[in-house]
Amino acid sequence: MIKAGIIGATGYAGGELVRILLRHPEVEIKWYGSRSYIDEKYASVYRNMFRLVEDTCLDDNIEQLADEVDVIFTATPQGYLGGILTEELLKKVKFVDLSADYRIKDVAVYEKWYQITHQSPQLIEQAVYGLCEINRNLIHENTRLIANPGCYTTCSILTAYPLIKEGLIDPHTLIVDAKSGTSGAGRGAKVANLFCEVNENIKAYGVTTHRHTPEIEEQLGYAAGEPVAITFTPHLVPMNRGILVTEYASLLKKADGSYPTAEEIRAAYEKHFGNEYFIRLLPEGQCPETKWVEGSNFVDIGFAVEERTGRVIMMGALDNLVKGAAGQAVQNMNLLFGLDEKKGLELVPCFP
Repeated sequence: MIKAGIIGATGYAGGELVRILLRHPEVEIKWYGSRSYIDEKYASVYRNMFRLVEDTCLDDNIEQLADEVDVIFTATPQGYLGGILTEELLKKVKFVDLSADYRIKDVAVYEKWYQITHQSPQLIEQAVYGLCEINRNLIHENTRLIANPGCYTTCSILTAYPLIKEGLIDPHTLIVDAKSGTSGAGRGAKVANLFCEVNENIKAYGVTTHRHTPEIEEQLGYAAGEPVAITFTPHLVPMNRGILVTEYASLLKKADGSYPTAEEIRAAYEKHFGNEYFIRLLPEGQCPETKWVEGSNFVDIGFAVEERTGRVIMMGALDNLVKGAAGQAVQNMNLLFGLDEKKGLELVPCFP
């Protein structure tokens, strides 16, 4: 049985980790960490856990925790794990970090976009970017540190990756229009997330400055084989869960001067994702919707070719708290311990 500890267990992503791990047949949660609710019953913070979790919330004593568990999930703000992680801790226990501390390989880029100083840049190279469908071969029992991708990045990267990898689109023309439910902003009290601010409203934010931009660019740059610059604009919409991305890019002409066909584009998606359980390629004419992935670890992807402009419109949808956070973290954990990747994650989407 894998012993797991969660730092940040009372945030939205942490709460989702608890929900998923409670039904995982190979995992026992030993530590419900929360600075805000130390010594309070976990089920009093999340009453959906009444009679399911009897534990109280503990502090974030990482040294003690590392001696008691096999894997630590850190569902914490940026800078937390980067400020405490050491080689000694990595020798004791595996880490799956849900923050951005180890996602970006260039520490200068991280510090520029996140406006904080990285306290353990020497460990960045050890981290594996945990987008399983792309980096599965790098995630194994000897891996000690997973940089778990976030919701916007997971959806944005997966939706465009096959077409960039196969050279079907010009990555420098990529525009990502992304929309998220309010849980993506976390559980902390913020005026901008109050009901009266969000209800009956939709707004763009972080325009040209959103900190997930360099992460998307870095990963798609690996696919393209060269640095990539994109336009990424997120929007907040009045729903609890979900990410929907609509991406636009110019198709690259083939040697005969024609554009790739819809059949060739679908073949690229099938080549890379056809055998992926958690990626569902939709039939022609269907567009992804957040309601059909809610509560699950699935990513739904669709596309349409606009022949008159020579562009392709790519669309992706996922649950930001599952595949965009906790579900992906558990998927990574399964790979770290040599388990079936789907174990504990065969969650049927909720509807209505």
